[in-house]
This record gives sequence, C-alpha cells and structure tokens, in this order.
Amino acid sequence: MTPLPDNEIDYVLLDQIDGQSDISQRALAQRLGVSVGKINYCMRAVIDRGWVKVNNFRRADNKLAYAYLLTPSGVAAKVRLARTFLAIKEREFEQLQREIAALRHAVTENDGDSAA
Repeated sequence: MTPLPDNEIDYVLLDQIDGQSDISQRALAQRLGVSVGKINYCMRAVIDRGWVKVNNFRRADNKLAYAYLLTPSGVAAKVRLARTFLAIKEREFEQLQREIAALRHAVTENDGDSAA
C-alpha cells in the first residue's frame, strides 16, 4: 500500500476511527500504510485539536486498551476534510481522464500510421 500524503492522513484517520472506535494504533498503521510512530504522532494531534476523545478500558485478557471516539468537532472536521479530500481526488481524476484521452489519441494515430 502506498503511504498517504500528510494532507490526507487526518481525514482517513478520522474515518477509520469513526468506523471502528476500538481499533489499535498498529492496525491503523497497517491500514494507512504508515509507521506506528506516525500514527501515534497523528493521534496526539487529533486529540490535541479536540477531534478525538480517548477512553481507557480493560480487555478480558487484562490488557489496557483504548477506545477512540470522534467528538462533535471531530465529526465536523471529518466533513470538512472529506470535502477537501473529494476536491483533490476529483482534480486528480480529471487530470487522469485528460492523460488517458491523450494516450488513446496517440495510440490511435500510431495504429493508423503502422497500418499504411
């Protein structure tokens, strides 16, 4: 998996937490394609911004675990970040469509040249 650019990691992190609040930092790191240290750094940042609240609880195997919960400001931030993320992806998609059209045109022209 290709690591996410820094401008996208907050959105994907909030989205993953929103979908599974008891996810471990190790699992988040694997899903996002970054190191556990990077996830820890990003988690501290979203917690410091007030977007995520952390609750400690004990699992049945007596290990301390954490539940990450989006706060109301975290939900609002996720929506803002989703809009930005969507706009970036739409621009990338439009650029790819232009590149594909140019490649198709080049292939079609070359096919016509080789048939002669």
